Amino acid sequence: MHALVIGEYHIVLVTTAVFVKTESITKRSIVNRATVILTEFEDFENDVTNTVNSVLKHASNVSVQVVTNRVPYPPLRNLPQVKQISLQTSPNASFLDSHPESFIHSPFVVFVPDGTEVVRNDVVEYMIKYLETHSTSAVRLAAWGLDGSPARCVNLEFRLKEWTLKYSTIDSLSDCSALIDGKFVMIIRTLDLYLLADPFAAPFHKAIFMQTTLKGWKIAFDHTHLFTDQKNLFQKPHHLWKHKNSEKSQLKNIYSRFGIKLIEHHDGTTEWFGCNKQSARCFPTILGDMPDYLYKGRWTPPCCLNAIRTTARHVFRILESQNVRYWLEGGSLLGAARNGDIIPWDYDVDIGVYRDDIKKSQHLLSALAEPYLDDESFVWERAPEGDFFRVQYSSSNHLHVDIFPFYSKNGIMTKDSWMKGHRQDMEFPESYLQPLVKIPFVGLQASAPNHWRQFLEMKFGPGVIEHPRYPDANVVR
Repeated sequence: MHALVIGEYHIVLVTTAVFVKTESITKRSIVNRATVILTEFEDFENDVTNTVNSVLKHASNVSVQVVTNRVPYPPLRNLPQVKQISLQTSPNASFLDSHPESFIHSPFVVFVPDGTEVVRNDVVEYMIKYLETHSTSAVRLAAWGLDGSPARCVNLEFRLKEWTLKYSTIDSLSDCSALIDGKFVMIIRTLDLYLLADPFAAPFHKAIFMQTTLKGWKIAFDHTHLFTDQKNLFQKPHHLWKHKNSEKSQLKNIYSRFGIKLIEHHDGTTEWFGCNKQSARCFPTILGDMPDYLYKGRWTPPCCLNAIRTTARHVFRILESQNVRYWLEGGSLLGAARNGDIIPWDYDVDIGVYRDDIKKSQHLLSALAEPYLDDESFVWERAPEGDFFRVQYSSSNHLHVDIFPFYSKNGIMTKDSWMKGHRQDMEFPESYLQPLVKIPFVGLQASAPNHWRQFLEMKFGPGVIEHPRYPDANVVR
């Protein structure tokens, strides 16, 4: 700990427990070769005692921890040689009491699932040797499936900017970065464990690989018979239901904590954990054209992009059916020109319409008087910020399409109000709209100005298509 006095402020710089333990691991004599941690079981039915006894029977030079999210009830009994640690803080406990790393004094950590039976006496030495033999700059973990419920190797991508997990099958075990569909025992160097954001997060068998894959780490998976699943837990239907609900709740919590909105599974199925028609959108009010997620190093959540695309397609179909002339504007046209889609960090779609065509649209006419909820629960309204329309995904989810009415004046397209600070919100020659052309956008052919490259460079500057930048590149690059 170091103290620094600046004026009347006393600033204390604290070295965390992690670094204290790093020093102890590297400099002190090692008493235990490995710390064995059991970190996933249910209060209402478990086999923790037998699991711990099996470990202690077959492994020497180890210490054993049982790590829980809260103090178990009913309490675990008959575990005198085991350190029990609750991650739930207590007002009468110290900071270190709820941090398992405070009690790790070994160079290796082994994670063991509930119900594991060890089948050979030299198991820890074998695991350490196997990890040391197969370690590379990428391979930082080794794992073994349990006979009776073996885990399967897959590749895992955590596309952090895109809020997405993607699991895929592998052709070689060298590509293994996650384990699914079964139980496993895992070993990792303690110093590597400390590089993870939350190595004890639940559910462990999912959360650990979300973190290691962000580091680019791989798993050395060994088929040697070291462990078996000694007890089939949750045979009672009610216990199975409680267990599945518990895991579902834990998954929902970790997905929220780690910012995961979409999961693409190896079998082609997908799961969504973001916003929908019945919820609010995923981000707060935008200030200075810079959504909060850009400051987090992320782009627009995929659920939000999906909602914006759906709204845009709906609006295009309605306007086309009513013979309203529209065209992509601003950043939406820019996204279409780049890759046929919304810019990955954009938060709405902008289009222009001929003001004279408003009278053709019952939806727009209705919105002039009051917000109009159409047959598919999209909300059409006059935007509060100015003289234009807005179509929202739903009454609760305000992801939207903005519709700006223009009119021709001496061959120039203009309008009665402008968005301050928006360079692209400007007058332009009507010749860009005569004729309108089609361009791929959000999965269909949308209307756009002709010579759209020239149109975009007039509004944003030369090379804008080839050189993407954030709305305020001086703040976030």
